[in-house]
Amino acid sequence: MANELNSFDIQEILKLLPHRYPMLLVDKVVDHKPGEYLHAVKNVTANEPIFTGHFPDQPIFPGVMILEALAQATGLLGFKTVENRSDNELYLFAAIDNARFKQPVVPGDTMHLHVQFVKERRNIWKFSAEAKVDGNVVCSAEIMCARREF
Repeated sequence: MANELNSFDIQEILKLLPHRYPMLLVDKVVDHKPGEYLHAVKNVTANEPIFTGHFPDQPIFPGVMILEALAQATGLLGFKTVENRSDNELYLFAAIDNARFKQPVVPGDTMHLHVQFVKERRNIWKFSAEAKVDGNVVCSAEIMCARREF
């Protein structure tokens, strides 16, 4: 069960992530524990610009966008984990391993993004990630992000 004290809304997400529409792919955080895990939500809607070309007659949310949503969730967990971070810090994709897609995501679906911190070494953070719709895994991957200051 989600703890209201551990959730945060789009305003907090906008403070932490540099992404903006149409590339912001996390709508809210349901629960998190710094240094351990984060559970976020992405509502997939029919009016998203990606569906004009992927695919107009059979809209499917692209797998690369699912991975990007998961990566944004890892960034949020990273930012919430580091105390006294610089305003000039970013988390950048470093690698994706073992990405698997189990079923398509379509307009009307609510993706639950589950990311778990695995380890950190020399400012490279490793996470285990899953996206679920209706309790079913639609995508899983290991994601590595590089923590960089600009």
